[in-house]
Parts: sequence; structure tokens; C-alpha cells
Amino acid sequence: MSIIISKNGANAVKVEKSEFEKEDYLQQYIYENPESIPLYEIKEDIRLLILAREFPTNSGPIDAIGVDKYGDLYVVETKLFRNADKRTVVAQALDYGAALWKHARDFNEFTAILNNSTQKYFKLGLNEKIEEFFGITPDETAELLETVKRNLDDGVLRFVVLMDKMDDRLRDLILYVNQNSQFDIYAVEFEYYKHDTFEIIIPKIFGTEVKKDISVSSSSSRRTWNETELLAQAKELLAPGVFANFKKIYDYSKTNASEVRLGSGAKCSFSPIFPSISNRSLFSLYTSGRMGINFHWIVHPDGGNREQVQSFKEKLEHVGFDIPANYTEVRPGYDPEVWSPDTDKFLEILRSENNAKPARGDQ
Repeated sequence: MSIIISKNGANAVKVEKSEFEKEDYLQQYIYENPESIPLYEIKEDIRLLILAREFPTNSGPIDAIGVDKYGDLYVVETKLFRNADKRTVVAQALDYGAALWKHARDFNEFTAILNNSTQKYFKLGLNEKIEEFFGITPDETAELLETVKRNLDDGVLRFVVLMDKMDDRLRDLILYVNQNSQFDIYAVEFEYYKHDTFEIIIPKIFGTEVKKDISVSSSSSRRTWNETELLAQAKELLAPGVFANFKKIYDYSKTNASEVRLGSGAKCSFSPIFPSISNRSLFSLYTSGRMGINFHWIVHPDGGNREQVQSFKEKLEHVGFDIPANYTEVRPGYDPEVWSPDTDKFLEILRSENNAKPARGDQ
């Protein structure tokens, strides 16, 4: 196939289709131009943020990992047509999916790798980059990452395979897999042309023919929650003992925090602000049972007293919270088995810190 290029209706030039010389050039192009992947054919307002390149797994490095504003996770791979049978990309997708699924068991490690990558390529922490790229608040970023965590738990992923050419057998196989699985595989074929210093790419995406809503926990299902609904959902989702401790922390926060903000995701959360510790929400506790400590936020220059945050961190470690070394750059999360057995100790930490000197912003 060829295309015609002209300027102001004159000097038409016929340009023949070119080929990508190497896969790493195609990879680099995607890193720099993720909008060239036509994800808008899946959903109109999707924008893809590439968070990491060469993401390490026990099945080998993944070319790129990205996320959209709904918390859907994308595994991006490049395959040139002249390589081996492209049907192996389906097996590779399953392999990578299994490797990433294991990260759900240690989500802190997963986000730490992503954080190192965003620091390297964007000079911003993971949460800061997400906030900047999508134009969302820190609370919305926390909800987005919680959705990523749930999607990993459930094995709900989106695989995007970039190719310069694909055949009918692979197209049929992708449609079959998408029809019969909870994850999606999309193949994107790039027609590539070069003219002088210009590059022209015509993308075509395959696999969108199967319409299904796999992101049942997607943050796109935003709503306004109230206290009754928060507690009802927590009671439905949590074991009785965990729910009792969830409510105990909520009741303490409601009585002692200056403000308790409720999330707007499909799974509700509450985020209390204790001004004597920080003028930003100290933690978020979700009805799924997941607790996120907002270190990355409360150590921000206008967030609060750094010494008090350090004291809070050390006391959490003393009762069994595993706090990463780069805790000021991330938002570590903890499942109920970590915080629930020590709820009384956690509340005692809040009491002791809440009675300390006020945060810098309130002095």
C-alpha cells in the first residue's frame, strides 16, 4: 500500500510503506507517543500513561506497563511480523499475566518498582506523576491505585501487542480469547511511512469487537457515598471481626479528626485528617479492607511536620507494619491481616500522635 502526500494541493508525492528496522525503535516510539495506540476505540476518553519500561518479572521483562484514569492496567509488547509465530503472543500474555498476578500479593513491591521508574523518566514519584498526567487529586490517585490493586488481585488485565503486520489466524485467536476470558488482548497494527524528516503511522486496533465490561471494580463507577452506605458496603465485604475493627477506626476518626472524607470509587473509603499530625489525610481505609498510609502526601512541603511523620512511621513499624525505605515517595498499602489484629495499638498511635504538637501548617 502507498499513500500520497502533497502541500497545499500541489507537488504530490507517492510514499511507499516502510518497515520498522528494530523492535526497540518501535518500543521507544511508543514510550514517547503512547497516544498513537488507538485505545479511544475501546473507550473514547482513555489516555494511557506509561509508568515503566522493561518491567521485571520471573517470566522476563515486560516492554512497558501503563495505566489509564480508571485504574485499568495495560501490558504493552512489541512484535515485528518477521519474528516467530505471532500466535505465541497469547501464551506470552498469559505468562506475563500470571507473573503480574503474583505482584498482587506484594503490592508495595509492585508500586515501588513503578515509583523508581517514574522517578527515573519523569523526575516525579508514582503518585505525583499520576496526579499530574490525569489532572486528579491525591485522593482520586489513591482510589486509582486501589483499583489497580483489585484488578491485579482478580487477574483483570489488558494486553496490547504492537505489530507492523498481523495475520488472520492471530486475529481470530484474539477474538476467541476475548470472548472467553476476563482479560482482554488487543493487537495494534502500525502502517509506517517515512517522507523526508516526517514519520506517518496509521494505527489499526483488533480485538475491540468483543464488548464486555471486565473492570467491574473500575474507578469509572464514581458516586457520592454517605456514612450509611460506607458501613453497609464494609459489612457486606469484610469478615465480621475485620468489619468491627474497620468501624472502630472509623468511629475514632469521626470523633477526633477535623474532617473525614469519603471516597468516590466503586469501593468506598474514608480518609481522616488529624491536623496535629498533618493537614492532609493521614491514611485511607477501604471497604475492601485495604489500608493505605499516605506518606507520599503528608511529607509534602505543605503537608505537615516531618518529624511527627517520622514518629508516626516508627510507631507503626513497632506494631508490625512493614514500611519501605523510600516511604516518603510512596503510599504503602496493607491488607486486613496486617492492621486488623492490631487495631487497638493503631488507635493508640493515633491518640498519642494526635496529642502532640500541631502540624506546621497550623502553627
